[in-house]
Amino acid sequence: MVAPNLFVVMGPTSSGKSFVAEKIADEIRAPIINADAFQIYRGMDIGTAKPKDTRSYQLLDIRNPDEEFGVGEFVLLASDILHSYFKEGKSVVLVGGTGLYIRALLEQYQDLLPSPPAELRLRIYELKLSDVISELTTLAPEVASNIDLKNEVRVRRALEKVACNQEPLQFSLPPFLTTKIGIIPTPENSIDNIKQRTKEMFQNGWVAEVKELLNQGYRSENPGFRALGYRAIAQHIQENGNEVDLIERIEGDTVKYAKRQRTWLRAEPNLNVYSEVSEAFDAIAPKLLK
Repeated sequence: MVAPNLFVVMGPTSSGKSFVAEKIADEIRAPIINADAFQIYRGMDIGTAKPKDTRSYQLLDIRNPDEEFGVGEFVLLASDILHSYFKEGKSVVLVGGTGLYIRALLEQYQDLLPSPPAELRLRIYELKLSDVISELTTLAPEVASNIDLKNEVRVRRALEKVACNQEPLQFSLPPFLTTKIGIIPTPENSIDNIKQRTKEMFQNGWVAEVKELLNQGYRSENPGFRALGYRAIAQHIQENGNEVDLIERIEGDTVKYAKRQRTWLRAEPNLNVYSEVSEAFDAIAPKLLK
C-alpha cells in the first residue's frame, strides 16, 4: 500500500497560499489543517483572512481571543489529526503562514513544553515587565542573560517555562509522503498584494469586526489581538483616529512582517519555492494524478 500524501503549503501573508492549498484539496478531496496562529481565534475573520468556506478545514475557530494558544498545543492537535487521517489512508493539506508551527511539527521538535497552568499564566500576565525580568533573573539568570529583555512576550514566556519546570511534549508523525511548497512572490508583488488585500479588508468591515470584539468585552491586550492590525484598529476606535493613516500604518506593518516571513522561509528544509500561484500549481499537478 502506498502511503498517503501530505502537501504542505507555506508563504508570506497575501501570497496566495490558501488558494493553492484549497485547489490541491479540491483535486484530491483532502482535508485541510490550518497552521495560522490567529485563524484559530473565533470572531477574528476578516483581518486574519480566514477562508469563507471552512467546511474542509481543521483547527479554525478553536479558541476565544482572550485565550493563549501556542506551538506546543498546535503540534499535539495537528499530529493527532494527521494520525487519524493516515489510518484512513487519506491525503492531507497543511497550510499557514506561521512558520514555527509547521517546522516544529514536521521536524518533530523535542523540546516543546505544555502550556502552563492558567493561574500561573494570569499571575505572570498581571506583573509589570520589570517584575517579570526580576523574577526571571532570580530563578534562571542564564536564561535572562540570553534573551532580549525588551521583548515582552518572550520574557513572559521564558518565566512561564522556568516557573513550570515541565517535561517536554511527546508527539510523533505518521509516515506521509510529504511535499512542501513555498509561494514566495517578489518583494514588489508582495507589497502590491498586501496593499490590495488591506484595502479589501477595510472595505469588508474589518473596523466593525474589531468594534464587535471590543463590545463583547475583549481587550487589545488579549492574545488574539497580537494578529496584525487588530491592536492598531482598537487604538483607532478608542481615539477616533484617521482611517487613511490607519490603513497606511497597517500596510507598513504587514510589509515588514512579510519580509520576516520570507527570511524564515529561506531556511525552511526541503521547500520547493515558486514565485507565482500558477507556477506552484503547475509544478504540483503531476503529483495529484498519482
